[in-house]
Amino acid sequence: MSTGNEIERAESEGHAEQQIFSALLTPHRSLNRTGFLAVMLFLSVVSFVTGIVFLMKGAWPVLGFFGLDVLVVWWAFKVNFRTGRAREEITVTTSELRVRRVSHHGQVAEWTFNPLWVRLDMEVDEDFGIEHLYLISRGHQIRIARFLGPDEKASFYKGLIEALNAAKRGPTYNPVT
Repeated sequence: MSTGNEIERAESEGHAEQQIFSALLTPHRSLNRTGFLAVMLFLSVVSFVTGIVFLMKGAWPVLGFFGLDVLVVWWAFKVNFRTGRAREEITVTTSELRVRRVSHHGQVAEWTFNPLWVRLDMEVDEDFGIEHLYLISRGHQIRIARFLGPDEKASFYKGLIEALNAAKRGPTYNPVT
């Protein structure tokens, strides 16, 4: 097992392998921070104005429920953004395929495979497209690319297959002329 310093030393001495393929997969989030603030501001204003209308009609408890709705929506967005911190890193070199999965809690799981022994498999639904991608090697199977949609999985599958084929061909010799 090598330490981080040994890896840095090997890279600085030119012994690091060139990456054939590298992908950082993250969950899709359609709303950025500015959009979140705009939605929350709009929801707060609408809830406050509607609550004031109910207050003026004598239904004062409704104002609190409108505030509670805003709080629940804020909490749901915060949970959604927190789960968006998860990621999956996949790299392929001529000698290894590495999958590093980081959960939204920061827990890390890592797998290393020899690309010569890896097979990429998928589950396909006729109506939906590619549902699941799996790396299979020596009896072990892990599911990858969970964050991607069917079209993105198809593109990712194609790129990873090309990288695995390049790794199986081995390093190429490019003489200087």
